[in-house]
Order: sequence, then structure tokens, then C-alpha cells
Amino acid sequence: MTRPGRPVGELLRDWRRTRGMSQLDLSIEVGVSTRHLSFVETGRSRPSPELILRLAEQLDVPLAERNIVLLAGGYAPAYPRHELNDPELAPVRAAVRQILDGHSPYPAVLVDQHWQLVEANPAVAVFTAGAEPHLLTPPINVLRLSLHPDGMAPRIRNLPEWRAHLLKRLRQQAATTNDPTLYELHEELRGYPGGDDAAPVSDDAVSRVVIPLRYRHGDQELSFVSTTTLFGTPLDVTVAGLAVEAFFPADPATTATLQALAKPSAGTG
Repeated sequence: MTRPGRPVGELLRDWRRTRGMSQLDLSIEVGVSTRHLSFVETGRSRPSPELILRLAEQLDVPLAERNIVLLAGGYAPAYPRHELNDPELAPVRAAVRQILDGHSPYPAVLVDQHWQLVEANPAVAVFTAGAEPHLLTPPINVLRLSLHPDGMAPRIRNLPEWRAHLLKRLRQQAATTNDPTLYELHEELRGYPGGDDAAPVSDDAVSRVVIPLRYRHGDQELSFVSTTTLFGTPLDVTVAGLAVEAFFPADPATTATLQALAKPSAGTG
């Protein structure tokens, strides 16, 4: 884990080891000698801010962690962290709103780097209906809402499969970012019931291509495939952590149901 106050060389060495790169491999990619890189990691040489950023870029260090490494080296952070409602992020807010609104009547949410809900379109109500209030009180964590027995879990028909998918994705994200909050969330979610009594997964065309979310809504079973949208080349810490999770109908019956649910609100607003 990266922690403020540790020497810059130790932080860079830890990220290199996390990425499974040797000093030789990294030095070739960045264009410095192995000797110099070794001196940086052991504290015998102080890296310039330009070298820190080149190394961090090659190691795919998250923007927030790059700021920590720069601070450890005695330099100012390079990446700002704006609030989503700041004027600087107005184009980001507009893009997100367009995606969420344009995706209706199908569910879509905007989450931050810790899977906290930032925004959602009205169609998400199909998932939140029936969840206990304590899971819907901000800050709402969408993974906790999904897998908690008081949340969506009792209505997910293929819960063991969907749970395994979410836990694997979260574990990979935690390993990639070295984020202790994600590791803690992963441990929490692992402790939830696995849903062994869920209905067997259907062997249909969708299930042979992607893992669908099969969700019980009343006396119907809805089937979804999901996509994740990230902002390309972000230079702001907040923007780098944002993701839009969008759910698409996986069969005509789900399409018809969601369109029918949206009809009462059509033409309002």
C-alpha cells in the first residue's frame, strides 16, 4: 500500500513490483539507465518531477497516487481534484447527464472509484425497489446494494454467478489501484451469503457470450447485459475515478417490460 510520508524511491519500487516489472524492463521503457533507476529506488538519487511522472505513467499509477509520489519527492501535486459540481467539471457533468438520460428507459448509474453512487437515471428504480432503507441512505455503495441480503441479492436469479463476477472485478480493481478501501469492501462483500438457492443459470445464447444479470421483478424475470464507460485520458483525480455502468435488455421481454414501466412518466418534466 502507498502511504504519505514514505520515501519516493520506496513508493516507485513498490509500484514497479506491483506491476511485475524488473528494473531493467522499466528502465528500458522509460529511457533511463538501470543504475540510475536503482539509485532512485534506494534513495541515493533524487528523481526530477518529470522522471517521477514518466515512471508513474509507465507503471499506470492512479492519478491520486501519482500526486502522493510527487509529494514524497518534494514536489507539488500535478493532478487537481475538483468536486463534480465545480465549474471546471461542467463538461463532464453534461456528458454524464446525456449518457444517463439517453439510456432511459434502461438502468444506468454513475459511480466513483469506490463504487459510491453519484447519479442515476429513473430506470434504476427497477433494481432498488424492495431494498431496505439502510442500503439506500447516502452514501450508497452499489456493490453493497447488489450483494447484501437486504438489497438486490434475493431477487438476483443467478446470484452465485453474478456475485463471483462482481467479486472478481472488485479484486482486480483493488490489486490494480492498491486502494485499501477497495480491499476492505471486497472482504466485506465476500462475507455475504452466496445465494446457493438461486435458480440455475439458463443455457441460452446470451449466457454463452457474456454473464447476464437475471433479475426478478414481480412475477417476471428480467435479463440484462452491462457495459462500463470511462472518461478517456483524464487529468483530474475525480474524473479518473468515475464510471458509468449501463444495463441493456438481453431479450425482447425485458425490453418490453422496461418500456412499459417508463410509459407513465413519458412526456413529463
